Amino acid sequence: MIRVVVHPQVEAFVRGLAPEPRHRLAQALKRLPAGDTKALEGRLSGYGRLRVGGYRVVYAEVVKEGVRTFQCLFAERRSFIYELFEQILAEQALE
Repeated sequence: MIRVVVHPQVEAFVRGLAPEPRHRLAQALKRLPAGDTKALEGRLSGYGRLRVGGYRVVYAEVVKEGVRTFQCLFAERRSFIYELFEQILAEQALE
């Protein structure tokens, strides 16, 4: 069984897009793990990314009690996402 959980930031980001990219991104989220996905490396190892045009969604994959869950944690334009997500992780580590 596969489940997709969308974090409020991702939901708000998708809602703020123009209709065409909003539809493409929403459809891609529903189809996880299919699509243009890739495991991230370096400081972001343990996370994956979903690419939809110029947008990226960072997710974590968790398997618990036979349920494969994709937790969509952060979405942004390609040019900003990795630096912003690393910054968020660093801030959470300090808390």
